[in-house]
Amino acid sequence: MTTPKVLITVAEVDDWAKQDSIPIAAVLTMGALHQGHAELVRYAKANTPAGTRVIATIFVNPTQFNSSSDLAEYPRTLDSDIEILRTAGADAVFVPDVSQMYPDGLEVDPPMEPGSIGEALEGKARPGHFRGMLTVVHRLLSITHADYSFFGEKDFQQLTLVKAMVDQIKMPIEIIGVPTVRDEFGLALSSRNRRLSSNAIEQARFIPIAMNKAAEVFLTSGSVTDAEAAGKEILEQSGEFDIDYFEVKSNDLFSLPTPGNARVFAAVNIEDVRLIDNLEITK
Repeated sequence: MTTPKVLITVAEVDDWAKQDSIPIAAVLTMGALHQGHAELVRYAKANTPAGTRVIATIFVNPTQFNSSSDLAEYPRTLDSDIEILRTAGADAVFVPDVSQMYPDGLEVDPPMEPGSIGEALEGKARPGHFRGMLTVVHRLLSITHADYSFFGEKDFQQLTLVKAMVDQIKMPIEIIGVPTVRDEFGLALSSRNRRLSSNAIEQARFIPIAMNKAAEVFLTSGSVTDAEAAGKEILEQSGEFDIDYFEVKSNDLFSLPTPGNARVFAAVNIEDVRLIDNLEITK
C-alpha cells in the first residue's frame, strides 16, 4: 500500500480532486483512528465503482464540542493515523487547520440546523453539537468533491441527520452507513476508549451487555419502559457509570418503537470519558 497523499489546504484538495474524473468517496474523521475507521476506508473501497478514490479527512471540529476540556483532551495522533489509512488503502488525507475550515470565523451564518430529530438523545445531552457537526460535514463533503461518503453506525443519530441534510439540500452524494466495529467483548471501538484505564474498559464492556438485555426484554414484552429499566439496572450494578441516557427509540428516531423498528441508544460517562453506542433490536 502506498502512503496517502497528505493535503493541507482546500486548494490542494481541489487540485487533487480535479486530476481525474473518477468518483471520490470521503471518510470524515476527527483523527485518533482505530480499526473502525480503517473498516470505513476498506468498506468504501469495496462498495463503490472500481477505481474510486478514497479521501479521509482529519479535523477536530471545535464547534461540536460542548466542553473546552473535552476538545483539548481529544487525542491527536497524526503519524499513526496516516499509517492506519495507508494499510486500509486510502488514496489521500485532508488535514486542515481551523482557518481552512472556518475562513470567516467559527460563527457560520447560516449554520446547518438539525431540526427535531436532532433534539433527542445526543442533541438533548449536548446542545449545539449537531449544528456544529452538520455545518462541518457539509463543508467537508463540498471541499472533497465527494460522490459517496461513509459513516459508522455507532453514531447512528449523526448518520440519520447527515442523510437528512444531504436529501434536504439536494447534495449529489450517496451517504452510506457501515456496521459498528466491536472488540471481542462487544464494546464498540472508539477514539475515546484510549483515554480509559484498564479497569474502566472492563466496566465499559457492560454497555453492550445492557443493550442486548434491553433488546431481549423489548422483544419479549414490547415495553419500552421495561426494556430501558432492564438495561439501566445492569449498568447501575456493574460499575461507576454516569448515565446520560439509555433509551429505546425507533430507527427513524421519531415514530413509535415496535419489535420490527427499534434500536437501543446509550450514552455513559466513565472516568470523565463519554461513550455512546446503539444496537438495532432484531428478532
